[in-house]
Amino acid sequence: MLRLLLLRHAKASSPQGVLDIDRPLAKRGREAAARMGVYLRSEGLIPDLALVSPSLRTRETWDLVQPALGKVEVEFHPGLYAAYALQLLAVVQQTEPENSSLMVVCHNPGCEELATLLAGHGKREAQIRMRHKYPTTALAVIDFDIETWDEVAFGGGTLDRFVTPQDLGFDGDD
Repeated sequence: MLRLLLLRHAKASSPQGVLDIDRPLAKRGREAAARMGVYLRSEGLIPDLALVSPSLRTRETWDLVQPALGKVEVEFHPGLYAAYALQLLAVVQQTEPENSSLMVVCHNPGCEELATLLAGHGKREAQIRMRHKYPTTALAVIDFDIETWDEVAFGGGTLDRFVTPQDLGFDGDD
């Protein structure tokens, strides 16, 4: 069994004159990311490997989530920046099988697209919520009954849960 944790970056600010890749987190984004880290730890959702987009907002999201998780191997992967579902899937499929739990910290619309396309099974209410809106700092946990990441295919996963900052009592995010 392999587990994929798809985490959309936390809420970013949009300072004038700053390139998209260099946009920092907003205050409420920093708070939501830290809260998501605590949730991940409390639920035992500790990845073996985290793949993080190199944008500032995804790196800052990871920096706020990671302390709650303890030591997790991390790679900043340029192929995740502004990637669509097929590009994200290609990165996931290249993951070594000894990493049975993988976190990907990335961007919309790719994050939402990939989660929706992979989760062919699972809790119906969670699937509906996820397809309706995948807000910043949202997390989809998708399980696969396979042995290697290169076997991950559209519709082949089971959505274990979909968690938003609002689910954690944080109403300051979109």
